[in-house]
Amino acid sequence: MNSKKVLGSILLSISACIWGGMFVVVKMIVDEIHPIQLVWLRYLIAIIFLMTFSLLRREKWHWNWSDLRLIFLIGLIGNTISIVAQETGTWLSSAQTGAVITSATPTFMLIFAWLILKEKMTSVKIISVIMATLGVIMIVGLHLSGNYILYGVLSLIVAALTWALMSVLVKKVNHYSSLQTTIISTMVAIVCLTPIIMLNPSALGNINFLNIKVILCLFYLGVISTAMAFVMWNQGLKLVNASSSGLFFLLQPIIGTLLGWLLLGENISISFIVGTILIIGSVWFSIKFTK
Repeated sequence: MNSKKVLGSILLSISACIWGGMFVVVKMIVDEIHPIQLVWLRYLIAIIFLMTFSLLRREKWHWNWSDLRLIFLIGLIGNTISIVAQETGTWLSSAQTGAVITSATPTFMLIFAWLILKEKMTSVKIISVIMATLGVIMIVGLHLSGNYILYGVLSLIVAALTWALMSVLVKKVNHYSSLQTTIISTMVAIVCLTPIIMLNPSALGNINFLNIKVILCLFYLGVISTAMAFVMWNQGLKLVNASSSGLFFLLQPIIGTLLGWLLLGENISISFIVGTILIIGSVWFSIKFTK
């Protein structure tokens, strides 16, 4: 395994672990802040952090229209549609259902990588995706209950599809750094969501921004799970092939379940252990045997 694969694997793993905690945080705060307002706020916080970091690094900016068109699509499809759909789906269903449905992301990435990047659909990749998906289902199961569960499931399917497409498109960006790509795509998301926010500005006025839970949740979602994790994910995608990188996305339910055990006193079953082995094994199998 070469150094680029190792670094890429580490970056993708850290991002996925951060997003594993995000499911829990979103579920904690989404009853107080509507999903669309929540996404807009996390991007607003993230862009301040990202721009400050870019200025400190003294990055050189330039124009490349082919890449900018791609990054616009990344911002629209991934940063806007996918994240809103994910948080809406989690709101209407549950964190566990969200983890299971979005486990389809690597499968969609495999298909998009084959169609767009012309990556080969090898038996190693297919076996890895099957192993990882079975692992997720064993960890969290599939509990479909609630008045709006169908809308939640549909939203989560849209989230998985759009995130997979976005992750493949990132690999086609050649002239911008991961930080610059994240900044521009985040700006696109803010521009797309701001008109919707302005339709009901009073909703923001109803948020208690002095509440410590609100402050901590927004900090986690804005700085850690958006600014930091997006940059690491985008950089990792450039170092690992698209079809294999999707498997790292499935580390999320492992972290989510562990946090539930540590913070909420939830039990860990034998199926969690078996599922974790399947997911980690699928990642190792794919990275080890994919050239």
